[in-house]
Amino acid sequence: MLPRRPGDETSMQTSESTTIGNGFRTHTLSACEAMDRDDPLRALREEFRIPEGCIYLDGNSLGPLSRRAHERVRRTLEEEWAVGLIRSWNTSDWIGLPERLGARIARLIGAAPEEVTVADSTSVNLFNLAAACLRMAAPRRKIVTEQGNFPTDLYVLDGLSKLLPGVELRTAPREHVLEELDDDTALLVLTHVHYKSAEMYDMDEVTARARQVGARMLWDLSHSVGAVPLSLARAQVDLAVGCTYKYLNGGPGAPAFVYIRGDLQERLRPAISGWMGHAAPFELSDSYRPAQGVRRHRIGTPGILGMAALEGSLEVFDGVDLRLLREKSVALTTLFIELIEQECKGLGLELATPRDAAHRGSHVSYRHESGYEVMQELIERGVIGDFRAPDLLRFGFAPLYTRYVDVWNAVAILREILTTGSWQRMRARPRQAVT
Repeated sequence: MLPRRPGDETSMQTSESTTIGNGFRTHTLSACEAMDRDDPLRALREEFRIPEGCIYLDGNSLGPLSRRAHERVRRTLEEEWAVGLIRSWNTSDWIGLPERLGARIARLIGAAPEEVTVADSTSVNLFNLAAACLRMAAPRRKIVTEQGNFPTDLYVLDGLSKLLPGVELRTAPREHVLEELDDDTALLVLTHVHYKSAEMYDMDEVTARARQVGARMLWDLSHSVGAVPLSLARAQVDLAVGCTYKYLNGGPGAPAFVYIRGDLQERLRPAISGWMGHAAPFELSDSYRPAQGVRRHRIGTPGILGMAALEGSLEVFDGVDLRLLREKSVALTTLFIELIEQECKGLGLELATPRDAAHRGSHVSYRHESGYEVMQELIERGVIGDFRAPDLLRFGFAPLYTRYVDVWNAVAILREILTTGSWQRMRARPRQAVT
């Protein structure tokens, strides 16, 4: 824990949280420490290698290294690859990793094990599923998505509309996107938790609206899985993709996952017919024969080192009550918002995330006119979040390892930076390539 500094408790006089007139609570450091002691998930923090003195609030972008992932990769390198060599495709069942990992992820997204596989990247999987869906939906030719969706989703869908004759891509502001649905809509593509604002769609309601007009629903779950509750089965979602390097802590560039509802799997032919999607890859036939089920949507050879890291990281979720994850996520993000209101009022921050936790994912964003410089100063002080253009400070709260006292200390440091103006020295430095 970072040391207390003079003034840390100037606005709080008791060791308990009390309700004040504006509906927010006045929080104290000792109350945050008590919340950590009572946290049923507190032991999970020990599963991760978080540097001493670092307050890591960027797990919504890249999760930290888990001890299990480190050990799993070590074993893959030193035993399976070094000793087993190519035999490990069979003896260590490397060839079955995509389905084993898919079954683990299925529990986290409320799907059946046979409906999920791990393969390739989110962008590749999005292209593959969207193109396959358009083929199946003919003569419908319209794709609907949100303005300001995650850029790769927009780029992929725009490229697809230019590649396939007659396909139309329609984008609309979030509040009007469902108005674009009609009898010509083949596919509605949305990100469940928005990457900037953390605003969360009602999955059940939106999916039902797509079904009402006969359109397929494709969700990007990259900012949801591992932090917010999901039940693709209950919502009767058709298709989904997502990455595994955020709240799932799979490592930089970790492989993505594909979900296809069971009754659609045999009807949906992949747009990219890769050899790993063949019914019998090592027959090495000249003719493509799709595998059964979701396996046909695997394309290239799986990256075993990345999948090994992901397997280790997913083991951390074994036995974890997902309801407790969500409860802690809500508590952490609420505490952060209330502490900003308590400690940083009048210091140029504007909340860009829903106050209502029911509509919020597990990160919180604030606007500041010099957001980039403020975040760089925070990072230099050991509080690692990130910046999203043009002006957003973004902070992720991963329930597996973020402590309530981390939230307290992060806000204390942010307040000091804004009060003293120390962030201004960052103006003289060149902007980093990755923000």
